[in-house]
Amino acid sequence: MRRRALVYVFVVLIGSFAGITPASAAADTQADGCSFPVTVTDATGTEVTIEERPERVTTTNPSAAQTMWEIGGRSQVVGLTQYASYLDGAESRTNVSASFGVNVERVVSTNPDLVIAPNASAGDVAPLRQAGLTVYHLPAATTIEDIRAKTTTIGRLTGNCEGATEANAWMDANVDAVRQVTTGVADRPTALYPLGGGYVAAGNTFVTSLIELAGAENVAARNHTQYPQLNDEVILKLDPDVLFVTENTATIAQTEPYASTTAGETNTTVSVRVRNINQPAPRSVVSFAHNATAQLYPDRYDADSYVPRSAVTPAATQTSEPTPADHTPNTDQPTTDASGPGFTAVGVLLAVLALVSTLSRRRP
Repeated sequence: MRRRALVYVFVVLIGSFAGITPASAAADTQADGCSFPVTVTDATGTEVTIEERPERVTTTNPSAAQTMWEIGGRSQVVGLTQYASYLDGAESRTNVSASFGVNVERVVSTNPDLVIAPNASAGDVAPLRQAGLTVYHLPAATTIEDIRAKTTTIGRLTGNCEGATEANAWMDANVDAVRQVTTGVADRPTALYPLGGGYVAAGNTFVTSLIELAGAENVAARNHTQYPQLNDEVILKLDPDVLFVTENTATIAQTEPYASTTAGETNTTVSVRVRNINQPAPRSVVSFAHNATAQLYPDRYDADSYVPRSAVTPAATQTSEPTPADHTPNTDQPTTDASGPGFTAVGVLLAVLALVSTLSRRRP
């Protein structure tokens, strides 16, 4: 209690210089429904109890780090992975990445009050708990609704309930705005998101939800789920009208079997940042939705469709606004931005593909 009181006094002093009242400075811990201690059951069925607002939070996946930034909890984050390096100020946090997943010793070294582990970090949960850390494991997010729920949960766990509500309102406003662009479109293009090696994103995935939001149909979702490996014949039969590509797959439309699809023959691609299509979090949803929709429907999309954070969030409580490049059309091939695959299910698959490729090259 003494530590909490001292922290509160410090926040009040800082807040007085910024024009924030004591009541608003402590709103995240004093507001109804956002007080501590709190006990929440995570995706493993484990009841996780947090006695007081965590001052030190380590995230094992960039989607959780991105969410912390968006809900106003960035000052609490002390550890994150290399794939969250695009976040402003990330360089001052401990990089807890290993060659695959996270390094348990590095996570322990951050002395976290709470570790937030999204679904793609499932394999890290048990070792981290064995090391004596408090870990909350988030369930898989496959829909926009899941992103909303995940944001709310992270806000509750970290005492940023108001920030989570505002981040969700901003995301929802832009989701609604983008859907208005494609309202009434009957003949939507079929699309495919190839990952390399024949792997594609199919049904019951976050990727498919994003593709549908942008006004296209993921043709792989008709008869497949998750991230299947399809042979050339199946891909040719799917015959997508458009391919979604990232900085990691920028030239895939020129390779077989994709080059022989309608998308390849017409060179019709939608270029998006890998972090936005792979990381299920509010900023990714907003950035992808506007970027992809602008490319799919250039005659219908209006840049004024973008809803800035200031339009839905009181100025005194706004978090950092994404840069214009994050939510405007990305018609050029994006450059590598160190965001990496993000270690969602997509990222894990890409990492495995890269590892297999490396090992195969090393064979005598």
